[in-house]
Amino acid sequence: MLSQSNFAAIIPIKNMDRAIKFYTDKLGGKLNMRGEGDMKDSWASVTLSKTEFWLLEPEKREKIELAYNAFIVKDIKETVGELREKGVRFLPAEKMGPDTKIDGPIAYMPWGAKSAFFKDSEGNLLMLWENAE
Repeated sequence: MLSQSNFAAIIPIKNMDRAIKFYTDKLGGKLNMRGEGDMKDSWASVTLSKTEFWLLEPEKREKIELAYNAFIVKDIKETVGELREKGVRFLPAEKMGPDTKIDGPIAYMPWGAKSAFFKDSEGNLLMLWENAE
């Protein structure tokens, strides 16, 4: 069943070289494989943490839609700082309710969880999430 399977997040991309550079250089992933020949700019696989990301260029007739993936981190403030040092730009945090506290790009939920959002090189929305302690 699915509880025994691995997970691959499919990320639509517009420029393969730029996407690979972002997921490896800025986020620290490892390139597993990339299409060859005519397929060179169509697909690649990058492992980041314990998740495999499949970078795919949609067919011209397909509409590119945003992928939504979350990285669960132990220290969101530290992670935001490290990614900013690598040039990742975060979106302004938004209140999820009247009791949400905002500090720069980080939203602090009243129950203790924290979130921050950024986009990859292809415009896909990505999220950092720190669970409540």
